[in-house]
Amino acid sequence: MQSTVTVTVVGEALIDIVIPTFGEPAEHIGGSPANVAIGLARLGHPTQLATHIGTDARGRRIGEALAAEGVSMVPGSQSAARTPTATARLDVAGVATYEFDLDWRLDPASLDSSAAGHFHTGSIAATLAPGGAGVATAMAAARRHSTVSYDPNVRPSLMGSPAEVRPVIEHLVGLSDVVKASEEDLEWLYPGKPLPQVLADWAVLGPALVAVTRGGEDALILVGGELSDRRPLPSAVVDTVGAGDSFMAGLISGLVDGGYLGSAEARERLRFAHFDQLAAAVDRALACAAITVSRAGANPPTRAELTIDV
Repeated sequence: MQSTVTVTVVGEALIDIVIPTFGEPAEHIGGSPANVAIGLARLGHPTQLATHIGTDARGRRIGEALAAEGVSMVPGSQSAARTPTATARLDVAGVATYEFDLDWRLDPASLDSSAAGHFHTGSIAATLAPGGAGVATAMAAARRHSTVSYDPNVRPSLMGSPAEVRPVIEHLVGLSDVVKASEEDLEWLYPGKPLPQVLADWAVLGPALVAVTRGGEDALILVGGELSDRRPLPSAVVDTVGAGDSFMAGLISGLVDGGYLGSAEARERLRFAHFDQLAAAVDRALACAAITVSRAGANPPTRAELTIDV
């Protein structure tokens, strides 16, 4: 059953300048949190985004696109001097590497911590000064009323060394109920440490569900001390831009609809859930990711496009 829980997403919105191996560059609206917000809205969830963009042409484009998707912006989100960009260069396999031009700021007082049933953040906004400290403050405040999810979505060129950013990320993991990361994230943060051990270490910090995606390999999910795996759906890959964000949106969507996110009571249900109770949410996440990689850019599916029972 589709839930009416409101989701607040906090983080960067920007313009992805995608440069393919062959062909002309193209500009798409991106930023991991913005992608998650759009993904959630397309799946039918009331969604608002707290971000930091300008009123220039690119900023207006982002604002208009968010409005068209049904995502509202938190007041104050258009106060940046210029709208950020991320240049994504694709290799022959469609895998992106990024170069960023952005400034990130967040005033936690601009957020009504009681307005959302669920709070999501991640990526650059959660670690980049000066706004990163505000994100941590907002997460802690949100926990009093809402469930919380987090995707580190590491960007080494902006986050410093693994040793520098690990304590920040682990603090945010500890404020979360659900955490999702990619295999590449964890290999960079914890070189040489087995993925199951990283998931177990993060679960000790606080989250009830920890997931790691591994491209075309099985996703790993740790719930209630039990490690499970789920095979991704087959898909003809055009590019991987936004795939992890679609997975995150699908996971939040499935957990909210299942009654495992969105309130203090939902947090308790998640805390005592077993994987078989949450498998449908993981399957929704995998279906969203499979559809996204089959088309260019960060273009998550609508609920109607999902081809599994959601």
